[in-house]
This record gives sequence, C-alpha cells and structure tokens, in this order.
Amino acid sequence: MDILQKDVFELSALLKKRAVSSYEITSAYLNAIQKSDDEIGAFISVCGEKALSDALRADKMRACDKQISALCGIPIALKDNICTKGIRTSCGSKMLSAFNPPYSAHVYEALEAIGIPLLGKTNMDEFAMGSATNTSVFRATHNPHDFSHTAGGSSGGSAAAVAANLAPFALGSDTGGSVRQPASFCGVVGMKPTYGTVSRFGLIAFASSLDQIGPITRTVRDNAMLLSAIASPDSRDATCKKGTRPNYLAMLGSDVRGLRFALPYEFFDIDMSPAVKKAVISTANIFESAGATIEYVSIPLLKDALAAYYIISSAEASSNLARYDGIRYGHRASSYGDLSELYESSRGEGFGDEVKRRILLGTFALSEGYYEQYYVKAQAVKTALASELSRLFESYSAIISPTAPSTAFKFEDITDPVAMYNGDIYTVSASLTGLPALSIPCGFDENAMPVGLQLIGKAYSEPQLYSIAHWFERSVTIDK
Repeated sequence: MDILQKDVFELSALLKKRAVSSYEITSAYLNAIQKSDDEIGAFISVCGEKALSDALRADKMRACDKQISALCGIPIALKDNICTKGIRTSCGSKMLSAFNPPYSAHVYEALEAIGIPLLGKTNMDEFAMGSATNTSVFRATHNPHDFSHTAGGSSGGSAAAVAANLAPFALGSDTGGSVRQPASFCGVVGMKPTYGTVSRFGLIAFASSLDQIGPITRTVRDNAMLLSAIASPDSRDATCKKGTRPNYLAMLGSDVRGLRFALPYEFFDIDMSPAVKKAVISTANIFESAGATIEYVSIPLLKDALAAYYIISSAEASSNLARYDGIRYGHRASSYGDLSELYESSRGEGFGDEVKRRILLGTFALSEGYYEQYYVKAQAVKTALASELSRLFESYSAIISPTAPSTAFKFEDITDPVAMYNGDIYTVSASLTGLPALSIPCGFDENAMPVGLQLIGKAYSEPQLYSIAHWFERSVTIDK
C-alpha cells in the first residue's frame, strides 16, 4: 500500500479499520520530505520528533475513543505565519527568523485537540506579501510539476507540499489570493472561506480586514473535512463569527442541474493565457451541458478592485508591521547609535524589498493630504463592490472565473512587481468583499502546467461551492 497516494478521506477510512497507524502515515510523509524537499523547498521547519510523538498520541486516542474525529492521526503542514507554541514561526522573514511563539493559533489548538500530528511549517512569501514564494528569506519554493516554475504565493509552500505528496493536507492564509493562486498553480484545491468563518487568533497579520486562513488539499471532500475542523467560534478574535458553522460536507453528491452561474465580462475582457481561457470556458460548457445556466454579466466595479485591494492591504500592512521595531521582539540590529537609528537599522535589515515596498505604499496612502484621495476612495470601492455582488447573488448560484490569468510562471520571468500585482485580478474581489472562493483544477496548458477554476459564492455558501466542485471533480477526467 502506497500511503502517499491516498487522500485524506481514504487515510481516515484506513485508520478507522486499523489497516494503518498514524505513526506509519506520519513516518511515510517525513521520509518523503527528507527525500524530496531539498529540491522543492516546501518547508521552512520540519517537526520530525514532535510529529512522531503526536502520531503515537493519536494512535492511543483512536484505540480508546470511539467518538474520535475522522481526521485524528492524519498529519498536516502549516504555513509559517500560523503561530505554533515553542515552534519557530518566521513568516519567511529575517525579522522573525528566531521567533518561537509563546502561544498557538486557534486553528492549531483545534487540530492538536483532535489528534492531528504536525509535519512542519511551510515556506511562504515574506509576511505573506508575494505571488511566487520567492521573497522568503530562507529559499524559494519550486512547483512540483516543473521545478523551473514557481509554486505561486504567498502560500506556495503549503500548495507545493500537498501537490508533491509531502503532506496529505495543509493550511495557508489568503489575503488577496494567497491560498487560491498557489492551489491553481500546483493543481490542488484551495478555499478562502467567508471572512470570519475561521479565527485569525495566532495568524500573524498582514491586512487584518482581509486575512483568512484556508485549507489546501488534493480533493474537494478533503478540503471540506479540513475546513470543518478549523471553523469554530473564538472569542479571542472579534471578527470571528459567533454560532455554529454549517455542515460543509452536507451537499456533496448533488449535481449542478438548475444552478445559475455568472461569467463577468470584466474577467474575460483582459489579457489571459489562451490555455487558461480555453480550460475555464470548457468547464463552463460542461456545467451547461449538465443542466446549469451560464450567463455573461457585467460587474463594472471589478475593474477597480485590484487598485482598491493594494491600497487597503498596503495601508493595513504599514500599520500592522509597525510593531517590528527591534525593541520588543524580532530582529534587532547589532550596531546603532540612537533610538531612531535602532529602528531604521533593525527594520532595514529585517524586512525584504517587497515588504518595504508595501509599507511605503501603505504609509503614503495613509499620509496627510493623500488619505482621502486614496484610502477613503478604496474603502468606498470595497463597500460598493460588496453591494453589487450581493445583488448579483440574488439571481446566481456562483461566479465562474479563472483563478489566475496564467499558469505558473518561470522564476526567470519575475521582473516587474506591478505585473505580479496584476496577477491578482481574479482573486482580490472575493477578498475585499469577504466572500468565499474556491480554486479547483480544471485543465492543463501546453506545458502540462495546471489551470485553476475559481468559484465565488455569497457569504457562507461554502457547502454549495464544495458541492459544485465535487460534482465536477467526480464527473470530469482532466487530461494533460
């Protein structure tokens, strides 16, 4: 039996039958990481000893408790901006390269409680700012489909780990597409839940009004299972929704007959690769042939979403990262004169170029004389777009779009920061409006690199998005 080829649902069934132990599963993944990750660069830290100890504990839990979680004993990888008590959480930055948190994030507490071993912490763009997992101070992450291509970002390490069978599932964080875009590039499933569904407590902040933790998996069912494990109320996060969550697996098995899908003109009236356009339109045609209705619609404000996103996210990043000053924790310059020089030297040494760029953008947008011109207008676009999409979902089940305008690009093609920002054109609207969005594989380009399809739904419609995606996953064979 090849453990690494089994998805989470299959591993859960094997564990329940006692056909395999958590220790065996965890050992198999640790061996795979040791063998392959030097080339891929998916992990910053590997927790081998702890993972095996966690696995032994999980096996004992399964032996003693008949009401155990279906995920008990299945190991996971976490993006390195999710705090893990006593385990380095670096955000891919020199600033936090030696930071061992004194507490764990809510999501990791939830996973530990049900007996999920931690394989390690995955690589990421520094402070989650990037689209290629190439701004990490440690190393770049390579796409398992072709090492000359990026894995996407900023959760590239998590997506690459799942795609390369170095972890059965993983968590990332998504501020403007950082779960969905790498999932698209690596040919796996990535969900950005509705804002407030998953607690942000213990997630090191980039942009607090946009950040959301999300699952990355090989299959849609696995994704729904993992979201079920991490989505729960948490009083430590004031933005976390109170009350019970829906059953994310409840609608799996339904078809798409009678559903209505919107294809925004604004998403198809921009430059995208022919392979991406072909794969997405072909998928829409498959939905239509199965009894769904496909209609093109106009959402004019989508064209303003990208600019609004970069103003708001950079402004919040400027504020959130002000705490890293070389005084309380984080990197501290070894040589400085007065206090002002300590700040300047510590931040100058601790932050990379992309983080500095976003801090400068955000500080400018918040500065006197420009606040109303940029930040206030961006917030107005955010509010108007949310209203526009809310009206749209009164008539449509979901929006269909590409996840990214291209498949994974080569490292050598990363030259222009603005071009990289433009790659977020399809993902930022769901982030600005707090809506759930799911990326699933829907094809390949001429170089056998994966294409991702994005489904955006109304708030808290994750069960329906999973149902749609699961139907497609079961009904269609995607050939390279």
